[in-house]
Amino acid sequence: MKYLLLAPLLVGALPSYAQTVSHRDRVYTADQISNTVSVIDPMDNKLLGQIILGKPQPDVLTPLYRGQALVHGLGMAPNHKTLAVVSIGSNNVTFIEPATNTIKGSVYVGRAPHEPTFRPDGKEVWVTVRGEDYLSVIDVATMRETRRIQVANGPGMVAFSPDNKLAFVCSSFSPELAVIDAATYKIIKRIPVVSPFSPNIFASKDGQQVWFTHKDVGKVSVLDVKTLSITKVLDTGPITNHVTTLETGLGKVAYVTVGGENVVKVYSREPGFKQLATIPVGALPHGLWASGDASRVYLDLENADSVVAINTATNRVIGKVRIGQAPMALVYVPDAVPAGATGSSNLGRQLVDQPAMVRQLKPTQAGAAAGSLVTRSEGLVDLVSFSLAHLQPDTEYDVYLSRATQAPYSRDYPLLTVRTDAKGGAMSQTLGPVQAVQNGDLAIVGKAYQRVVVAPKAAGSAPVLLSE
Repeated sequence: MKYLLLAPLLVGALPSYAQTVSHRDRVYTADQISNTVSVIDPMDNKLLGQIILGKPQPDVLTPLYRGQALVHGLGMAPNHKTLAVVSIGSNNVTFIEPATNTIKGSVYVGRAPHEPTFRPDGKEVWVTVRGEDYLSVIDVATMRETRRIQVANGPGMVAFSPDNKLAFVCSSFSPELAVIDAATYKIIKRIPVVSPFSPNIFASKDGQQVWFTHKDVGKVSVLDVKTLSITKVLDTGPITNHVTTLETGLGKVAYVTVGGENVVKVYSREPGFKQLATIPVGALPHGLWASGDASRVYLDLENADSVVAINTATNRVIGKVRIGQAPMALVYVPDAVPAGATGSSNLGRQLVDQPAMVRQLKPTQAGAAAGSLVTRSEGLVDLVSFSLAHLQPDTEYDVYLSRATQAPYSRDYPLLTVRTDAKGGAMSQTLGPVQAVQNGDLAIVGKAYQRVVVAPKAAGSAPVLLSE
């Protein structure tokens, strides 16, 4: 598919803070597998390079490894002079200066942090420590943790009201939204929500609404800030990842990445919450953010290792950029670099040009079973990631390669065994020196395998999923 790069478009009546897209702006992505932050000039949708925070797998497995692991979350200071990057595997928050792409410092927090959010005054960054039950509050000037705020198990992300008075915390393990008085750091209300898995939250700039996603059930909730009550729950689709709000010629809108359908959906934020558009974008859209002038929305494709630009006037894709592996979060930063600066210093390239192959796994009989497989080269080894859905709950399944082209599919090369959760889903990875992508086919040390197969572990079980 070819993409046409267009000049920036000003759409409708834009708010006073709007800034036209320029070479001083930057788009940043957190690349979880390559352990990099990709840096893009949005003016011509060009990858400038990457801030390399760690090595690819399997180097991260050594006990002497000192880099960051599983680079995942992003947050930008209101003055655009500090980028906070969360690495889940190494429990770290790295602070980067956008103008020079240099590391200013780092802070280690609790188990499996997820996302960093700066307060509107820029003095603190609140980090959700998803593997535990608190927020880590970090002083930006000293880069030290100053306090912890106790919340429900598994906090996912924080959004602040524009007036800096309230903080809203969604959860990845608990079906509630916490409302915190930002002055006292105390929870003032706990709001029940439709599911326990909310990874992303975004407050509208007018301070009236907070939108947050429910990845496990494919929904988005809308909170009315004035009443602190949920006013709408939208059915958005499987693997609903991130949401962002903005104002365009269509009015007050929200864009939502729906990974299970490979689309971005656009909704009105006015009463009725009408769906305005569905935009096909590619394999597993995840993080997204609007440009300063709201003329574009940028999003990353987790399974295509790319960033896509959408023109908000037409809701069409206008650009695509190859980046690091498995991008998760994305932020758009106006005026990230000084006037006249290239902003390309201290950048490298790591696993940008390696192939990533996505294979859909289809059910062998009628039913809702589904799955996908993504193979990425890590140099001398390859990483294979699986996502399975709508299988039997709490059941072990073997994933293997078969040379057979028709049933019965011989179990010629086992990849891994997974156990589904209570909803029949499973996600897992395997890493080794023998998987390779060659001309679109999986090969093992030169031997061609025709199918990826998923079958119950019990001996003699028939396959439930097959690769295309």
